[in-house]
Amino acid sequence: MRSEKVTFPGSSGAPLAGRLDLPDARPQAFALLAHCFTCSKDVLAASKIAQALTGHGIAVLRLDFTGLGGSGGDLANTNFTSNIADLVNAAWALDQASPSDAIRGV
Repeated sequence: MRSEKVTFPGSSGAPLAGRLDLPDARPQAFALLAHCFTCSKDVLAASKIAQALTGHGIAVLRLDFTGLGGSGGDLANTNFTSNIADLVNAAWALDQASPSDAIRGV
């Protein structure tokens, strides 16, 4: 497994930090890991799940929600709706990347 840093705009316009975990071979599928809304992308459970999925050929995008970890914005101004919007933006970022871009790290 290899891992690449990615950045994309969040629901508030602030940049969100993500990590795209890639299998050793070309990905067979892509997954967006929606972990705990108050945890960073590097929480042990999220990294272990990503590692297991990449072992099955699935590339995994995990992210720091607005105001957490390496992402911009203010956590105090977030709620469930804004976190879901961050996930939608993450899915859009994955969808907009061509397969070759996604392999390199969006």
